[in-house]
Amino acid sequence: MDVKSSSALLSNTNFSGFTLRNSDHAFSTSCSYPRSPMAVSCQLSKNSHHENVTSLPLSNTLTNHCLTFDKRNPLGKTFCSAGVCTYDGVAVESHSGIVEEKVGVLLLNLGGPDKLDDVQPFLYNLFADPDIIRLPRLFRFLQRPLAQLISVLRAPKSKEGYAAIGGGSPLRKITDEQANALKMALEAMKVSANVYVGMRYWYPFTEEAIQQIKRDRITRLVVLPLYPQYSISTTGSSIRVLQSLFSSKLDLTVRKDAHLSKLPVAVIKSWYQREGYVKSMADLIAKELETFSEPSEVMIFFSAHGVPVSYVENSGDPYKDQMEECIFLIMQELKARGIENKHTLAYQSRVGPVQWLKPYTDEVLVELGQSGVKSLLAVPVSFVSEHIETLEEIDMEYKELALESGIKNWGRVPALGCTSSFITDLAEAVVEALPSATAMSASSDTSIVEEDHDPIRDVVKLLFGSVLAFLLLLSPKMISAVKNYL
Repeated sequence: MDVKSSSALLSNTNFSGFTLRNSDHAFSTSCSYPRSPMAVSCQLSKNSHHENVTSLPLSNTLTNHCLTFDKRNPLGKTFCSAGVCTYDGVAVESHSGIVEEKVGVLLLNLGGPDKLDDVQPFLYNLFADPDIIRLPRLFRFLQRPLAQLISVLRAPKSKEGYAAIGGGSPLRKITDEQANALKMALEAMKVSANVYVGMRYWYPFTEEAIQQIKRDRITRLVVLPLYPQYSISTTGSSIRVLQSLFSSKLDLTVRKDAHLSKLPVAVIKSWYQREGYVKSMADLIAKELETFSEPSEVMIFFSAHGVPVSYVENSGDPYKDQMEECIFLIMQELKARGIENKHTLAYQSRVGPVQWLKPYTDEVLVELGQSGVKSLLAVPVSFVSEHIETLEEIDMEYKELALESGIKNWGRVPALGCTSSFITDLAEAVVEALPSATAMSASSDTSIVEEDHDPIRDVVKLLFGSVLAFLLLLSPKMISAVKNYL
């Protein structure tokens, strides 16, 4: 979507108590980086490419805001009285009194260890997430001990991987650069916003970002996960954290916070189908194909991060369907440019004894080599930033495997990073999502189910669960399963 169509969307959008009207603004930006169950769903018009925007659990009342965007105001502060406010081409009709509007954008990402000493605690945070390792209710008390065991056993091998890419993950640095580029993109669109970074498993944690959002007195927030496709284990896990921060009854301090309880929030759940993203991916693929001596003979190999099959079949995770649709859209764009290369999709990064989405990247690479494929271009389609799964797993492990399997010419498409067209599209997605931001309500949050605490029942469950866990751990099947985690 171009900026003009984005402006047209705003011009026809009604907020509670006011109307936005916007003029067209041109935009370009660049940023370099070396290659190395929701309450309401709102689907925008066809011109906005069916953007998937969700308002988190909401209340029925909203505080009226006078929303204006001032590029020249670095703090994003605007004051207006009842009536119509006009600033830099944006007109806002307000039915309320004087209001200060401050827009915030929260970028969500996985996070990664900054140095080798961070690897084990990072892995602990990862495996302690119940959306990553799902245990039956009876055994949930084992979540943290199991995470500690797995993290300690996996840390040495993981450290080798991080050491191979420089001693730590570049994810935080790249995400900070994307945040800065997005802020500049929004300013070019006359939208003054503070952009924050919240990581799921390492610093800066999502909780830290929310505290800063509170200190900055943000009055309207757009949450943008940096995962193109939605999955329970990525976007879903991050949203669960946000729900707990805004409305958990376990955190009385947060629950009593008047600012968070009234803060309008919109979550962009997925954006793989956006025209800007699809074209940006096609641009990168087309550019890399030209590096081969025979571009038309190259197999385009999409490698996506995998998820357990049970997430898709038992929990309704849309990740597989969205990934396949994403590949279809990218290939359609390439075909429109006259690029008719063969392509395939496989899934990488599986761990544990459970079945993950197939086909597996390592197995497909061997099959392609044995079938006579000589030139292959790897495309990390589920990643928008370089990190260990692109720099080490794809660039080193899979490249070596491919060459050993008979593939002669190897190439890899870089992650999008701060590609100008990509950042432009993210900025437009934020602008489109702003009208759907709605105040969250603690009373309507059903994401966290609490149980009454009966000490006797808890002790019985603990003893019974411990006996079963002990017997289970001694079984040959469990011993084999644990080995698969190592």
